[in-house]
Amino acid sequence: MGKRQRDCVTCGGPVGYRDRRHCCRCRRRMQEQAAKAACPSCGKDRVLQEDTGRCISCSRVCEQCGHPVRAAGNRLCRDCRGKAERLAAQQPCPRCGKPGYLREDTGWCGSCSRPGPLKQPPRICRECGQLRRHAGLGLCSACWQRHPGRPFIRGEHLRDQLSDPPAWLEDFVAHVAARFCVSRACGLVTDLGRLLSDEHSNSPQALLERARRPGRSMGSFARALEDFFTLSGLALPTDQAERLAAGRRKRRIDAVPEPLRPAVAAFDASRMRAQNRARRAGTRPRSNHTLETALSILRDLARFLTEHRGKDDWALIDVHDIEAFLATLPKASKRRLVVLRQFFRFARSQHIVLIDPTRTMIVKERSGFRGRTLTLDQQRELFRRWTTDEHVHPHEAVMGMLALLHGASSTEVRLLQITDIDPAAQTVRLGKRPHPVPLDPASWTVLQRCLAHREAWPTSNPHVMVTKGTKAGRSPASTAYLSHVLDDCGYPPRTIRSTRLLDLVNTMDPKLVAAAFGMDPQATLIYLADHVDTGRLPS
Repeated sequence: MGKRQRDCVTCGGPVGYRDRRHCCRCRRRMQEQAAKAACPSCGKDRVLQEDTGRCISCSRVCEQCGHPVRAAGNRLCRDCRGKAERLAAQQPCPRCGKPGYLREDTGWCGSCSRPGPLKQPPRICRECGQLRRHAGLGLCSACWQRHPGRPFIRGEHLRDQLSDPPAWLEDFVAHVAARFCVSRACGLVTDLGRLLSDEHSNSPQALLERARRPGRSMGSFARALEDFFTLSGLALPTDQAERLAAGRRKRRIDAVPEPLRPAVAAFDASRMRAQNRARRAGTRPRSNHTLETALSILRDLARFLTEHRGKDDWALIDVHDIEAFLATLPKASKRRLVVLRQFFRFARSQHIVLIDPTRTMIVKERSGFRGRTLTLDQQRELFRRWTTDEHVHPHEAVMGMLALLHGASSTEVRLLQITDIDPAAQTVRLGKRPHPVPLDPASWTVLQRCLAHREAWPTSNPHVMVTKGTKAGRSPASTAYLSHVLDDCGYPPRTIRSTRLLDLVNTMDPKLVAAAFGMDPQATLIYLADHVDTGRLPS
């Protein structure tokens, strides 16, 4: 160092160079500090390695688990080294073939060296009388699995395990034991015990909310709890139907192209507010199916505009676009135009569009009946199939006969309950019809066959048509099930019912038919299209 020129501005030491303000020690410390940076792993100021971007300590990681390694010569951490040493000491067992520590006295692993518990000698089962292994209550395993007292025994064990068992526990066990098989009922009681033993509230409403599974199905356990609590008056029904409807609407809105999606979402929100107002006012709100159908039409329109017309803004739509869209499905143009008018009225009120393109549009179509009907030979063939063929499912036979002879719709058959049947008068109440419908002997025989099929199931469902999914609850069969019941006969329910209505309207007074079926008088007039009374024709 040369002659002292000035004092260091940091430590006050001598500085021997004229163009420097720091001493050599401070200058070296500053250079080392500039080469350091904060390590992303440990957060300390260290010199980062170029290959890893971390400090030297954090760069040494285990090859198997990725944890830091302290010693520079190790490739594995402490836990992985111990695991590797234990695995190296294991050998395949000559008996089971699995790796393990072989015992010197037996030459086998520990599991094979320990003798298992002795099996109890076989006994005579008090149920089936065969010599088998004892499972419980003097029964063999097969008979014990079918023993009807298992759910009640499981319920007693659950009551003993709980510090504060609910008062309705025995009623719930009896409820599931009468509706489910033995093993399924025991599983439901076990699921209930899991909920009752946690730290949350054990009120019926809280249990019902926690039992619901996320997703489109709430689960059989939640449905069983809902049926029991609602029948006992302990809790309110869940909003599962509203959740499913909200999910269907969301999927339809998400399928709309991104530029056109906000307007469709706002239209759906306004329709939901109108539905809630109608429910509070006690009027007739729009059903979920109506709302979902409207969203499907708007989704199809949005896709048509973006894919075929090259438009991504509602304000660019004109009458020609709507006409081209309606031309894709001519038979559904009237229904589609109704929805489009509602949407564009809403869009104009929200200043999304300036002019309503559907304001002057009119779809001209015949108002008469144009559906398919059955010939007399086809009706005779179906009648013989449902009255003589024993291989036909009872649900198909009862739905087909009620539609063919009595003009029953799918909804009327779906909601038909046991209490609607009068065995003495041999009549049934169908839907909103003002009077009971007398059944002919063939229809009554088919109905009795369907009731016998229902009695074979251990169910308390009040409906006549009970399926595998509804036998444990009280809800009617699904609409999708009813739409496929008549697939084997080859004709849809609407065609069979329309045949009967068309024959009645053209041979009787349409007003009398409307009064008997509980229909609007104008609904039966469409079946009079292209019909001229023979008395009015010139002879």
